[in-house]
Amino acid sequence: DLNACYGCGACVVACSAENNVPVVGKNEVLRFHDMHWLRIDRYFSGNPSDPASIQTIFQPMLCQHCDNAPCENVCPVAATSHSAEGINQMVYNRCIGTRYCANNCPYKVRRFNWADYTGADSFKNNQQISGVGALNDAVLMMNDELTRMVLNPDVTVRSRGVMEKCSFCVQRQQEGKLKAKKENRPLADSDSSVACAQACPADAIIFRNVNNKSSMISKVRADNKNRLYYALEQIHTLPNVNYLAKVRNSDTAGDIERKAHPATDSH
Repeated sequence: DLNACYGCGACVVACSAENNVPVVGKNEVLRFHDMHWLRIDRYFSGNPSDPASIQTIFQPMLCQHCDNAPCENVCPVAATSHSAEGINQMVYNRCIGTRYCANNCPYKVRRFNWADYTGADSFKNNQQISGVGALNDAVLMMNDELTRMVLNPDVTVRSRGVMEKCSFCVQRQQEGKLKAKKENRPLADSDSSVACAQACPADAIIFRNVNNKSSMISKVRADNKNRLYYALEQIHTLPNVNYLAKVRNSDTAGDIERKAHPATDSH
């Protein structure tokens, strides 16, 4: 909900912590090798000649899990595929790092592991420590056994040369389904969520089962049909993530006063 989002970035931090998204360091960011499964885009509106009129809109952007995903068509080894539940999956041990999927993604939400950021490779000391592309000390610390204890044991730690992106915290979904199965009941709204939605202080992000007509997301979509839209809907990727448009009262104080007293405009 773009009306609720104010760009605090809590969702980005929660996503990185939950899914073992590597911290690449300053040197890599300067080379545009930044690594985030979720980013917050900023859009500006207003009159460029009047700085006071400029307003900002924040839009969290993650994998849209498209039903007609352009990334799936171009992978030569079928490392990215579509699940029966509508999730665009990423199979890390099949990926050979062609980056065709990243080139074909219109949302630019896929990230490539340029280096061994988390010490996950089987080769020892497989990290560049000098010259162009040298990793910062903060990244090299991930080779330390104590430091690696911060990693989530439920999520694969990716090695160098593979693509990665949002998985809708699939480990949480599997845990919720297993819990419901053991209790012999249907999956409920409260059984699983995603890290970004759980961390959002404004409740701007909602993740639920769209096949359940009584779920929270189904009710939100039904109640906000006039504001609901999909990113780049015209290119027919059929995304599963929808946005609720930002709504502002554009009347300034002066405009409201003139409307209340139209006679004052005669002079």
